[in-house]
Amino acid sequence: MITTIDRQALEELYCRFNRRSSVHPDPLEFLYHYEEPEDMEVAGLVASSLAYGRVKQILRSVSEVLSRMESPRRFVAETSAREMTRMFEGFKHRFATGEEVAALLFGAGRLIERHGSLENAFAARMSNQDETTVSALSAFAEELREASGLDSHLLPCPSAGSACKRLHLYLRWMVRSDAVDPGCWRKIPAARLVVPLDTHMHSICGRLGLTDRRQADITTALEITEGFRRFAPQDPVRYDFALTRLGIREDEDPGHFLEKYGVREVS
Repeated sequence: MITTIDRQALEELYCRFNRRSSVHPDPLEFLYHYEEPEDMEVAGLVASSLAYGRVKQILRSVSEVLSRMESPRRFVAETSAREMTRMFEGFKHRFATGEEVAALLFGAGRLIERHGSLENAFAARMSNQDETTVSALSAFAEELREASGLDSHLLPCPSAGSACKRLHLYLRWMVRSDAVDPGCWRKIPAARLVVPLDTHMHSICGRLGLTDRRQADITTALEITEGFRRFAPQDPVRYDFALTRLGIREDEDPGHFLEKYGVREVS
């Protein structure tokens, strides 16, 4: 099957869905509760790390964690590891325990102490020669693992072949700036972002002719990103939010997109 898609179709979908009213239900909505970038980057790390499983459970879990800290930045800076562990005792989100969430927050606090912010910690790993954020993300994740003592699914690493959907989602939130993505980081070019790839996005992109690979791994994520870069060289993940609405909204379907937005599918 060969699928053709053009920029106009993607832009129409972007204009339709890329607005605040389309965000719920999405853990991204929690970032809108904060005005300071220092709070937003910590809240975003929590929200993206727990962004797996059923969406209602994701929203409940993220809300439960963030409700325990008035200022996420101040919380990770001023709360001891022992106190964090006590505060999140009994918390559970699928495979993630309260102890792991506490460790993640403690590690984030250590990186902030070292670098001044999570943005600085990530930017320190970027090179002018890097075409994507993958190498820097691997180094960032490794440093965060070391600082937190975590070696779990909460902190996957691209160097191991994982698509690292949640970490790339975190970067999208932090770097891009439009009606949906808050873009509180200024040191990372949006042109280097990689599509946050999960099974749903993989399926959609396969139908749109952006990949024929069967595994939703980092190689496939990079291939799809290259496909989108043809339409938006400086912002290759521009259409990620709009396309994922097709899998989230009950009144939408990727098949309808193929018909409504002029995408031609040929067998």
